[in-house]
Amino acid sequence: MGISSLDEAGPDDISFLGNPRYQSQLPDTRAGAVLVAEGEWEVPDGCALIKVENPSAAFSKIIDHFQAAARHFVPGISSGAHVADDAEVDPAAVMISAGAVIESGAKVGKGTVIGAGCVVGRKSVIGEDCLLHPNTTVREECILGNRVTLQPGVVIGSDGYGFELVEGRHHKVPQVGIVELEDDVEVGANSCIDRARFGRTLIGEGTKIDNLVQIAHNVKIGKHTLIVAQSGIAGSTKIGNYVTMAAQAGVVGHIEIGDQVVLATRTAAMKSLKKPGVYMGSPARPMADEQKKMAAMPRVPKLLAEVRELKKKLDELIGE
Repeated sequence: MGISSLDEAGPDDISFLGNPRYQSQLPDTRAGAVLVAEGEWEVPDGCALIKVENPSAAFSKIIDHFQAAARHFVPGISSGAHVADDAEVDPAAVMISAGAVIESGAKVGKGTVIGAGCVVGRKSVIGEDCLLHPNTTVREECILGNRVTLQPGVVIGSDGYGFELVEGRHHKVPQVGIVELEDDVEVGANSCIDRARFGRTLIGEGTKIDNLVQIAHNVKIGKHTLIVAQSGIAGSTKIGNYVTMAAQAGVVGHIEIGDQVVLATRTAAMKSLKKPGVYMGSPARPMADEQKKMAAMPRVPKLLAEVRELKKKLDELIGE
């Protein structure tokens, strides 16, 4: 049995209906089984409907099952990998691919997969059951918890962006802290998380970071937060638990975003936002306020024309 969308599934596939906008596809689906929410549904020919509380979540569990069954895990260290003599790595409990480098003093937990071309820096700690896809870098002394996933091209622990202007020249500020990712964090492809100037940059348990995200030095991100593609967080900012930053959202440095705040697409948070809710715009404002402003914008040219006409008449009256 396979897994597929309603419109592409065949008799040997299972699918799901998690979004009402795709309900019109259900009567014509060729899927062998479809996960649906509780309620009354028209049953397609040759299809079994499986009623669950949350079709999307249930479908994700099915995908996890298929992925676990197909996961390619062969314990051992490739002859093309380089593992320092004093690194703590059990060849019988990890999988390290060709071209990977594990530097001096690093620790790699059991069940972890280190992909081709990865670099695990000096004295870094990688927890259990982690997955580092090819060409990821975890620089020196950084810490990954258990079940952390890094997609290709991720850099953990790059230098924070800090310079001091002295006598007309920019001098680099040393970045001597670390990055710590707690359990069940996932970081998307080509995202970068900078090491702290001192102390640590922290990504909380269960937080999911999309592709092409920049997180600066000394940022603290809470638990189960979602950060979507091309978003950026400037240095020393605190992000709460269950926050959502939609695509291309930005947060300036040294402010605080409270728990359960949602920043809509391209929103720019320029001051602390501690009250839960949805914010939009640049600078960020409560969604209802920003929507009123956006609705008024198309009327501005007409209003300006009316003001000019009124001014003209007023000038004529004054002139008389």
